[in-house]
Amino acid sequence: MIQFSCEKAFLQSAIATTSRAVSVKSSIPALEGILLEAGEQLRLTGYNLETGIRTTIPADIRSTGTLVLGARLFGEIVRKLPDDIVHFTAEHYMVNIKCGMSEFNILGTDPEEFPELPTVEYQNSFQIQQNKLKSMISQTIFAVSDNESRPIHTGSLFEVTEQDLTMVAVDGYRLALRRESIEQQEGSASFSFVVPGAALSEVEKICAPVEDTASVTQGARHVMFKVGDTILVSRRLEGEFLAYRQAIPRNNSIHILGDTHTLLSSIERVSLIISDKLKSPLHCVFEDNILKISTKTAIGDAYDQCPVEGNGNGLEIGFNNRYLMEALKAAPAERVRLELTTSVSPCVILPAEGDENFLYMVLPVRLKAGE
Repeated sequence: MIQFSCEKAFLQSAIATTSRAVSVKSSIPALEGILLEAGEQLRLTGYNLETGIRTTIPADIRSTGTLVLGARLFGEIVRKLPDDIVHFTAEHYMVNIKCGMSEFNILGTDPEEFPELPTVEYQNSFQIQQNKLKSMISQTIFAVSDNESRPIHTGSLFEVTEQDLTMVAVDGYRLALRRESIEQQEGSASFSFVVPGAALSEVEKICAPVEDTASVTQGARHVMFKVGDTILVSRRLEGEFLAYRQAIPRNNSIHILGDTHTLLSSIERVSLIISDKLKSPLHCVFEDNILKISTKTAIGDAYDQCPVEGNGNGLEIGFNNRYLMEALKAAPAERVRLELTTSVSPCVILPAEGDENFLYMVLPVRLKAGE
């Protein structure tokens, strides 16, 4: 028998968090559920054999035990309950949920069928502020590849030294890099591992925009993120990640400075006539203190000018509008420096001043005659 009571808000939040690691459809029915463990605390776990999320919440536990409940129905019930204390009783898989004047009786399943979360054999670890980790993920994850033929690039590379963390994502058309200082680091002087993009997008949601620390532990085959009362365990991706330092050209002959928001606004305006059906590259011409952007599709053409600092010597270069916009949207600086060389070499985007704590690289698109 299991018996506990807790605040609806805590339970609803814990179900929402753990549900993100629950399988939508699985040949193992237990994986479509949340494992409830009432012991010294109330613990909820979701696991889809790739990523596991476990969180604990305060509860008044009168009788301990474990049970699996279907995540979707359990989540819907709790979400619709009145804002009050939820009283939960389970006996022989029959679950009674009471809150205010509402009452539900639903069937749970055997917790024996729920697979164990993998243990993370400790190798190295580091701590970083939650807000830093959150922004680093959001400002690089758009460049994670969705091409399964190179599985290693469907994740982000974490490179850790005693001072900082560098996160790199690459998909063959662009590269995103962010660097931040870390609180402390234990284990090897420097180490690296690759975390699947799907797991990272969950870590981003779990992290709060606060300065409290999150700890990251690298195991032999898994990696664990601990954020407050929640842990996320994910398998590591194996393979040879792109040697990104050699891939980024840094002896570029053209340096253009611009206001990030102004550049983005110009590109967004010209992009209005580009759609999934009507694809066309942005035709960029870098002249003396001016960037001219134009495009042409079946429905018409668009042109805009953006003031910049620096002379591009009339360099004409084509870009995928979305790739350029995503890099500028992610750039955590008000002013950026664009480094270019030729119409077939990449554009490197860096902060205009201060530390190089971010770098985005976008490969150009060949312009056909008339574009």
